[in-house]
Amino acid sequence: MLKDVVARFKVRNVKFLENLIAFLAENMGSIVSSKKISDYLKSQKINISTQVVIDYLGYLETSFLIFKVKRTGIEGKKVFEIGEKYFFEDIGIRNAIVGYETSDIHKVLENVVYLHLRMAGYSVTVGQEGNKEIDFIAQRFGEKIYVQVAYMLTNEGTIKREYGNLLDIADNFPKYVVTMDELTEISTHKGIIECMLKTFV
Repeated sequence: MLKDVVARFKVRNVKFLENLIAFLAENMGSIVSSKKISDYLKSQKINISTQVVIDYLGYLETSFLIFKVKRTGIEGKKVFEIGEKYFFEDIGIRNAIVGYETSDIHKVLENVVYLHLRMAGYSVTVGQEGNKEIDFIAQRFGEKIYVQVAYMLTNEGTIKREYGNLLDIADNFPKYVVTMDELTEISTHKGIIECMLKTFV
């Protein structure tokens, strides 16, 4: 971080940069915005403008420490200008910054699936329509897939949430639920493919 970010971009507020990276590590896979970060800092009596937050996020992204994932409408007709998800290029760096707790497993799984999609050549966004969210909409060479990530489908509430948003999509592009459940084979439910993480990646 010191070599690739601080020295390269002549960062003056190193403490804020460290706090920003820790914030992103804690909130990996959650929707965040520069204004939300700036407002939070102001509530802690730290006066950092939204533009400085945007600049520092840009430094981290340019240095390939993090990836910014924009939100689009699930049907792809709308691009949201505010609020993105951030994922780490290296999970080990993320864990070195804030440590790893078992409760972080879903965040880590999302990060792993996102990295795989990028390495497979997909452009990736987060799908949002009202209160409904699709973890990833991935497009490549005119094809599109929808992906939900769930640690385990252990109860009806989780199953309804993960499958329900996918079932509401009217088009016929492939839809996946990626999970850590031990499956003997890839299964389908109303046309939605459920597969283990190791099968998907």
